[in-house]
Amino acid sequence: MKVMVIVKASKSSEASVMPSEELLNDMGKYNEQLVAAGIMLSGDGLKASSFGKRVVFSGKDRTVYDGPFSETKELIAGFWMWQVKSMDEAMEWVKKCPNPMLEDSEIEIRPVFEMEDFGDAVTPEVMEREARLRQQLEGK
Repeated sequence: MKVMVIVKASKSSEASVMPSEELLNDMGKYNEQLVAAGIMLSGDGLKASSFGKRVVFSGKDRTVYDGPFSETKELIAGFWMWQVKSMDEAMEWVKKCPNPMLEDSEIEIRPVFEMEDFGDAVTPEVMEREARLRQQLEGK
């Protein structure tokens, strides 16, 4: 199963406080373990929401808001995409993670939809398009 592991933002990450050399080394070692185990597909840290934009959809209308955004606990500071056998395996790996923030922090694990999750809405045409797009992405 594929999961997205979401590192929630904190006051320090939203203030653009950079991690220490020690934390960067600890996270690098952790990422090496994930890669060696064949779990990590991708991952990156995100800049503070003050660098971001938000687009709100309402019917055909689009409204753009500039960051920063309030409610730090709702913001994302980074992510990994992992391929694991189960949510339990993902949880065990997250427990091994160094604290990614200078203060208390939170990591959320969310399963990624698989095509079979969409049931009858997945027609042969949808499957063909999905396969074609994935092949193009792998070619990049």
